[in-house]
Amino acid sequence: MFSASLLVFLTGCSGNQSALNTHGHSADALRDLIILITVVCTVVWLMVVGFLLWALARRREVPRRDSDTERKMALSIRLAIAATILTVAGLTIASFYTTRDLNSSNGASLTVRVKAQQWWWQFAYQASDQEPPFLTANELHIPVNKDVRLELEALDVIHSLWIPSLAGKLDMIPGRKNIITIRATRPGIYRGQCAEFCGLQHSHMAFVVVVEEGAAYQRWVAAQAAPAVEPAMAEASAGKAVFMSKPCAACHTIRGTSATGTSGPDLTHVASRRTIGAGLLETTRGSLAAWIADPQTLKPGSNMPLVPLTSDELRQISAYMEELR
Repeated sequence: MFSASLLVFLTGCSGNQSALNTHGHSADALRDLIILITVVCTVVWLMVVGFLLWALARRREVPRRDSDTERKMALSIRLAIAATILTVAGLTIASFYTTRDLNSSNGASLTVRVKAQQWWWQFAYQASDQEPPFLTANELHIPVNKDVRLELEALDVIHSLWIPSLAGKLDMIPGRKNIITIRATRPGIYRGQCAEFCGLQHSHMAFVVVVEEGAAYQRWVAAQAAPAVEPAMAEASAGKAVFMSKPCAACHTIRGTSATGTSGPDLTHVASRRTIGAGLLETTRGSLAAWIADPQTLKPGSNMPLVPLTSDELRQISAYMEELR
């Protein structure tokens, strides 16, 4: 029964959001530190319990107060104090060197400015010799086995970026820039989360990290840096016209159009992302329509207002959003 319960408990140690299922340089170091501390604390606990059981099992005797007994007691106390000091000092040193090396980098090949807002993530890819600058939201793509420098900012309240399988967590404080370097060692899809309570929809402030091989990553960059394509379907063309005539264009940017708003996520390639609403819904035409129709029902407290639309306008805008890949 105990074994079965333990197996059920350990299932939480796997998956794409586990600090023990690591595929990043920083996360590997943190996992090793967690294991070290757990092992040391387990050994100490077993020793304490063992001595306690040994003391309880002994026959009750009236202790003799001779000099030899007192010397043994004093020696035992000194040894216990020394062992405690060495244990605490050792764990402190291990923790110091682990956290110091978390952001070590020989020169990041990519810099992304991460802005946390209530309740979504903006990723601003900085220009480099090979890559143009562009914006995306709630989905971070990085190349495998490359150092990526994340410059963390918060625009409203304190947030915290945490990608358990790739790196440790770091707070994002308004008015201050924090920096973390991540290096993924295996391609895959990993989940990130805000780890600091930031308001009503804190639990719905997630993002996806997609780690790709070099060629696949470069194709993604080229697609994301390009402006939005013109709608191919008549319904989507009508949806573009509705989008530009409504308040949507004042809050969102769609590169290549007159929509240049900055208070909401960049929608240039919104349909290429796996989720919308910061991990709330899978990206489908139906979920896009549901979000546009009534965002406050799906994510109460979000900054996106309810925009009055007819049923035809809603179908047209959702068709337009679906083509923004």
